[in-house]
Amino acid sequence: MNIILDKLNSKNIMSAKLWIEEGSRNDPKNKKGIHQLLSSTMLRGCGPYNNRQISEIVENSGANLNCDTCEDGLLISLKCIESDAYKLLPIIGWMITKPVLQIDQIELEKDLTIKAIKRQKESTYQLAFDGWRKIVYGDGPYGHDPLGSISDVKKITKEDILPLADSLIYRKKNLVISGKFPINLESYIENSIAFKGISKNLNDQNIKSKRNYDIDLKNKQETSIYTRELNTKQVILLLGKATIRYDNKSDIFLRLLSCYLGCGMSSLLFKQLREKYGVVYEAGVYHPIRENQTPFIMHASTTEEKAILTLKLLKECWGKIINSEISPEELDLVKIKFRGQMAHSLQSISQRAEHKAHLLGIGLTKEHDKEILLRLESITSKEIKYAANKYLRNPFLSVCSNKEVIPKIIENWKT
Repeated sequence: MNIILDKLNSKNIMSAKLWIEEGSRNDPKNKKGIHQLLSSTMLRGCGPYNNRQISEIVENSGANLNCDTCEDGLLISLKCIESDAYKLLPIIGWMITKPVLQIDQIELEKDLTIKAIKRQKESTYQLAFDGWRKIVYGDGPYGHDPLGSISDVKKITKEDILPLADSLIYRKKNLVISGKFPINLESYIENSIAFKGISKNLNDQNIKSKRNYDIDLKNKQETSIYTRELNTKQVILLLGKATIRYDNKSDIFLRLLSCYLGCGMSSLLFKQLREKYGVVYEAGVYHPIRENQTPFIMHASTTEEKAILTLKLLKECWGKIINSEISPEELDLVKIKFRGQMAHSLQSISQRAEHKAHLLGIGLTKEHDKEILLRLESITSKEIKYAANKYLRNPFLSVCSNKEVIPKIIENWKT
C-alpha cells in the first residue's frame, strides 16, 4: 500500500482516501453490482466490530466513513479530527483485511441497492445515459452502472462475494491523508494489526498484470442511435463518443474542448442553445476521469416542439470543434477556465485527498496536475482540432422522449 501524507493547516481536521484498484468494471458477467455490494457490506462489520459498533465509534467521534464503488476502483473515505485518527483508521484496515460479510447484512444491502437502482430509473437523464452506454460499450467493462442490475443483484450470494473480499489485500492501493494528522501516523499504519498483511511489496508481487480494457468498439457497435419511448413531454438528447485514457497525452486537448463547449455562460453550448435560440432547459458536457475509454458527451434537455432544432444545434456544435480551430481569444479563455476548474476541484482537504488517490490509483503520479499546467501554455488551437478530428468523429446519439417525437429525431439523425 502506497501512503501519501499531505500536511495542511486545516484546524485539526484530516481526510483519508484509500483507492483500491478495480471497481465495477471488473464485475463478473451476470454479477453486475457485486463490487457495490462488497463495498457497502464492508462497512457493516469488519475485524472485531459488528455493524452497530462501527456506527457507534464513527458517530460518537462526529466523523464520516464511507465506501463508494467507482468504475475503476473502490474508494474508502474517512473524515475526522486529528486526535481520533488512531481510533478510526484501523477500521479501514479491518475493512480490507477482515470484512465480516454477514448474510443478513448482505441481504439488507441488496435490498438498498435494488431500491437505489429503481430510483435511478426515475431519472430520464439516467435512462438516456444508460442507453448511450449500452450502444457504445456493450457488455464491456464500462457498459453498466456501478450499482449493477436488479436481476444480477438478486442472484448474488455471500459465496460470490467472498473471493472478491479475499482479493482486496492483494490489489494495488493508494492511501492519501490530507489535513492535520499525528506526526508518526505512517509508522502507526504500517505497524497496526488492522493493516497486517498489507505491505508495499504486495504491489509488486502476487498480482496479475493490469488488464487492458481497451476493446475494439467497432465490433461492438451495431447502431449509432439509441431511443427509448417514455410518457413525457421532455426530450433528453445525449451526443458523444468513447475516447481515450486519462493518462493519454492527448487527454488535455479533450479537457479543453469540454471547457470550450460546456463551462460557464461563455461556453459554446450556452451561447447557442440558451442565449441565441433558447431551446433547452439545460445543456452541458459530461467528461469524467476514467482509466480507459472515457466518455465525452454533450447533453441537453428540451421540449417536444424544440427537439429537432436542439438536435440540429448539437450536431452543429459537434461539427464546429472538429472542422474549425478555436480562436486565440477563445483559447485563452478556455485555458483560464481549465485552471479555475482545477483549483475549484481542490479547495477542500477531502477533494485534495480524493483527487490524489484517484490519480495514483489509475497509474499517474501525484505531480500529474503540475505537469498538465506546465503544458497548458504551449497548447495550440491546431493541436486541439487535430485531437477532435482523431477522437470525436462519428458520435453516438441517445434519446429519451415520447413516441411522437422519436421517429422525427431518427429521421433527422439519418440525414
